[in-house]
Amino acid sequence: MKTIPELSFSKLGGIVPVVTVDDDSGEVLMQAFMDREAWQRTLTEGIAHYYSRSRSKIWKKGETSGRIQRVREVFVDCDADSVLLRVFQEGGAACHTGFRSCFHRRVTDSGLETLGEALFDPAKVYGSEDGDEHE
Repeated sequence: MKTIPELSFSKLGGIVPVVTVDDDSGEVLMQAFMDREAWQRTLTEGIAHYYSRSRSKIWKKGETSGRIQRVREVFVDCDADSVLLRVFQEGGAACHTGFRSCFHRRVTDSGLETLGEALFDPAKVYGSEDGDEHE
């Protein structure tokens, strides 16, 4: 049985921030949160699970879209209150808006500039125009 390291969930009211990066390229794919159950499921299943603050529930990344994140390595910061996941992103796109990364908009002097192209149409995958995945 796998040992589940303890995290400090008390600082943010039961959740910890998680930065998820592509294991091959090091590209930041997304930032989300985990509660204790999402943390445990991620470590035992090897698939990224997160906690949705807006819906107050756990979601398995890719459960709806099929674009799951297979966990390759897990890092915990020195205070045990933040997590870094190195993952293999199935289907290429991590963002619920169809882009590879959730960080696909760069701040410029004239506003936000979108980088790259969407890899899928969120309306076709999730049945909503805004691509509100919250798997």
